[in-house]
Amino acid sequence: MTPDQLADALRAALVHAVDDGTFALDPAAVPAKVHLERPRQREHGDWATNVALQLAKKAGTNPRALAEELARRLADVPGVAAVEIAGPGFLNIRLDAAAAGELARSVVEQGADYGRNASFAGLTVNLEFVSANPTGPIHIGGVRWAAVGDSLARVLQASGADVTREYYFNDHGAQIDRFARSLLARARGEEAPEDGYGGQYIADIAERILADAAAAGEPDPRTLDDAAAVEAFRVRGVDLMFDEIKASLRDFGVEFDVYFHEDALHESGAVERAVARLREAGHMYEADGATWLRTTEFGDDKDRVVIKSDGQAAYIAGDIAYYLDKRERGFDRCFIMLGSDHHGYVGRMMAVCAAFGDTPHVNLELLIGQLVNLVKDGQPVRMSKRAGTVVTIDDLVDAVGVDAARYSLSRSSSDQQIDLDLDLLTRASNENPVYYVQYAHARTASVARNAAEAGVRREDGFDASLLDHESEAVLLGQIAELPRVVAQAAELREPHRVARYLEELAGAYHKWYDQRRVTPFGDEDVTDVHRTRLWLNDATRQVIANGLALLGVSAPERM
Repeated sequence: MTPDQLADALRAALVHAVDDGTFALDPAAVPAKVHLERPRQREHGDWATNVALQLAKKAGTNPRALAEELARRLADVPGVAAVEIAGPGFLNIRLDAAAAGELARSVVEQGADYGRNASFAGLTVNLEFVSANPTGPIHIGGVRWAAVGDSLARVLQASGADVTREYYFNDHGAQIDRFARSLLARARGEEAPEDGYGGQYIADIAERILADAAAAGEPDPRTLDDAAAVEAFRVRGVDLMFDEIKASLRDFGVEFDVYFHEDALHESGAVERAVARLREAGHMYEADGATWLRTTEFGDDKDRVVIKSDGQAAYIAGDIAYYLDKRERGFDRCFIMLGSDHHGYVGRMMAVCAAFGDTPHVNLELLIGQLVNLVKDGQPVRMSKRAGTVVTIDDLVDAVGVDAARYSLSRSSSDQQIDLDLDLLTRASNENPVYYVQYAHARTASVARNAAEAGVRREDGFDASLLDHESEAVLLGQIAELPRVVAQAAELREPHRVARYLEELAGAYHKWYDQRRVTPFGDEDVTDVHRTRLWLNDATRQVIANGLALLGVSAPERM
């Protein structure tokens, strides 16, 4: 019996009790799905629910009386071994071994689909993440968003959402101008501007621009007048830098569906259209020669200038047009991942969302991430050999590899600052979380290979009642949790829950492995005990693989 089947049985018991008049409860008050959770203490049973406490008042009774009636009805459900009432009305449910063990076969048969749910079915989601300026390689903060953002996209897709991964390409504004002037200065052998960019990558790109111009028979861009030279280095430099960023992300296992250019908002008239729409709605006004948006009407701490007194668009103008563009492209939900320096951005963007008639924190949601600190040999790692001032995505991958980098950046809540120990992440030990989980998968694969050599074949038999050892009950309970964990990770936008779950599952598997054999011992005959345990082994293997796939991490067969 799967958790979903047990939840359905509980709901059916509620519906029947309402239909026969046992409970004076409005049928509409019966939840579409009864929530189950694993008891913290194993001796309390396999599953627990507080549904009696939730519904008792509406049913005109006390929680314990409602729980007693549900327990009586559940006792007749095949596979339910016992139902106990705890405290004021909690139900603790214990399944018989056969009912619990059936999950092993169900998981193997579902394969890669196990763990998926429909909680976001029918929703189109635009997930914007990384969006680093094309003025240098992606630094460690952006790398965290690459790992977390791609994992969140996978979790949302596993929950039924239609997800578009989007990168907002900031190719407009003062930072790009400083980048272009830095390239030109380096190409001319001059010092970088005081507010410019340094690092070896600037020299590399400048040299590439000069080489490309020479190869194409074009004039040396250094010899152009300053304005034309800056523009030449801007156009080519941004393209080269962004090509490098995309290549680094691709090597990191992150592919975007859309690369949206900020310049397009200004060139297409999208900014003017967005401003006009807000003006028609009565949310814009003129003051001090500028055009303002009344964001204070929607909870912001002050109104915002959208068009400055010199006629130039303020930075927020692009944000307004970009949000409207996403909604006009048909996205129900727009999620934007931002760094820790963007907390002040939340209020104004929620006001923009409301000004367009949308629901803040529903149609638009901003996720703020905290800093990442790297440590090696007990000391902070601060400098990149190439970027000069920051640690980049390529630096991290070179140090620990893609799997360790992605897993370690995804396993903590993004609103928490984290320290990554580079020495730990390259260590082949149980202290290294990614190694611990991947080794569990490799061990399941090894068990399967050994079983095949010993003539243990799943298709020759399965008897769920044979999975009666405590370690098997614990392992099955962990396996059963994946669908709930995925749904919760999607609902809370917290893919780190998948990683933490995998570590608990790996621990349960390692303990089971130490206590139960899949292959016969010595001259022992192959029996259904061995075959059934192989089903459980392979179910664990599937669940670990499914979970790692949600994090964009490989599931090795050998380590």
